[in-house]
Amino acid sequence: MEKEKSQVEANSSDQEVAEEASQDETVKNDKQNTKEKTPEEKITELEEKIVRQYAEMENQRRRYDKEKEDAFEYGGFSFAKETLNLIDNLERSKATIEKDESLKNSEAFEKIINHLDIIYKDMISILKRNNIHPIETIGKKLDPNLHQAMMEIEDETKENGIILQEIQKGFIMKDRLLRPSLVGVSKKIDKKDPNSAENKEKNTEKN
Repeated sequence: MEKEKSQVEANSSDQEVAEEASQDETVKNDKQNTKEKTPEEKITELEEKIVRQYAEMENQRRRYDKEKEDAFEYGGFSFAKETLNLIDNLERSKATIEKDESLKNSEAFEKIINHLDIIYKDMISILKRNNIHPIETIGKKLDPNLHQAMMEIEDETKENGIILQEIQKGFIMKDRLLRPSLVGVSKKIDKKDPNSAENKEKNTEKN
């Protein structure tokens, strides 16, 4: 038993020695692989780091400049969008007054309408001074980027997609859409020929 125990201890000791030797060899190889860099290599590595850092700084500067420019150019975008509600309310008030028969016959009717028109023009003028412009609609071809068709109006004299009615005025702020114009567009119908077979049949039935 003692011999076997001694043999086991000897084998264990030999294994530990082998492992230590292997670790020493690994460390030696690592040191060889990570040998001291030459001054030229250090300079090259440093230059590469500087170039990368400079490129990252430039990207950050460009992002900052773009955010600053957008904040300056479109900082009032949300405020301008909310302001359009005032114009809508003004137009609705005018339309309501114009439909009121009792007010139409009053002496104050024209004065009220004139005052509303003056206020409306002033508001549009203020918006224009701040690079906010109404979108042209009537007579224009429907542009999905600026207009939103809400209805079709049959018209035998117009091509399809011509704006015939403005339901709600749209606005654009510089090159950015505040809101699209809500419009009614033409739907071309064929003009019926009075000499067509259908009309002849109807005329025959009448006679």
